[in-house]
Amino acid sequence: MRLTQYAQGGGCACKIPAGDLERLLGSSELPLPRDSAAELLVGLESGDDAAVVRTQDGTVIISTADFFTPVVDDPCDWGRIAAANALSDVYAMGGRPLVALNLLCWPPDRLPYELAAEVLRGGAEVAARAGCHLAGGHSVIDAEPKYGLAVTGTADPGRLLRNDAGRPGLPLSLTKPLGLGVLNNRHKRTGEVFPHAVETMTRLNADASRAALAAGIRCATDVTGFGLLGHLHKLARASGVTAVIHASAVPVLDGAARAVREGFVPGGSRHNLDWVAPHLGHGDVPEETLLLLADAQTSGGLLVAGEIPGAPVIGELMEHTGHTVIVHP
Repeated sequence: MRLTQYAQGGGCACKIPAGDLERLLGSSELPLPRDSAAELLVGLESGDDAAVVRTQDGTVIISTADFFTPVVDDPCDWGRIAAANALSDVYAMGGRPLVALNLLCWPPDRLPYELAAEVLRGGAEVAARAGCHLAGGHSVIDAEPKYGLAVTGTADPGRLLRNDAGRPGLPLSLTKPLGLGVLNNRHKRTGEVFPHAVETMTRLNADASRAALAAGIRCATDVTGFGLLGHLHKLARASGVTAVIHASAVPVLDGAARAVREGFVPGGSRHNLDWVAPHLGHGDVPEETLLLLADAQTSGGLLVAGEIPGAPVIGELMEHTGHTVIVHP
């Protein structure tokens, strides 16, 4: 059974488009809690990767949730990818995951529970590798299979990684190559398997997060469903700067450029480019390149404002010029 055929979208490409999500959240008036037991340090304001609160005893807690439809056909690999993706939100804030809960939606009339067990096994494998307890969760019957985690972590309040802490003059580094969205879409449509994409998606961002903290970096985000351009736009907007990207310096997975040329661009990647376009300066950079930079990643790398070992520098932050992102060839 090909799991990817049981869902309209796949992975982080099935997210609600960023522009629609911002309008949705902007139209909702959220009440503040009464007699709160914690101070909210990071919430909705900048669209960061996770919520962060500080309790009355000074403990800083990170909370996030992420789940999606199948991105690959192998159920264990899907579980591994979804778990790594959810844990990434904690790493992107400079935290360490402590405990996670499974989030499972399953169509038992279409797919046997034995496949669901393999998905859960994959998630548990990655959580164990991260040193994160996996303690139960929640499951519902659904027309489409979906899986992910709700994750709780902790962090040092003085060493948080935030998307609003960028400053002019800082270099930009990226810890994983782009192209996961187009390769996953090719897999969904043709059945071709891309082991190097699976390896990239299942690799934890733990080492990159620790390296960023060790280097004194304070600004970062992970690159997932809104693509490099989308997440960079959010970072630059929140920080009040302009981000400059050198397209030739951005690492790309083998086969991804070909997949773009042959039309395997997911709808989510096109939505990302449309959303960022009014804020983007790109001169004569080809659309194929822009689509790769906007490609909806699943369990992508960290984008950090600084330099860390092994991560290529792909651009820099500068004083705000009117655009949030500028792309050079």
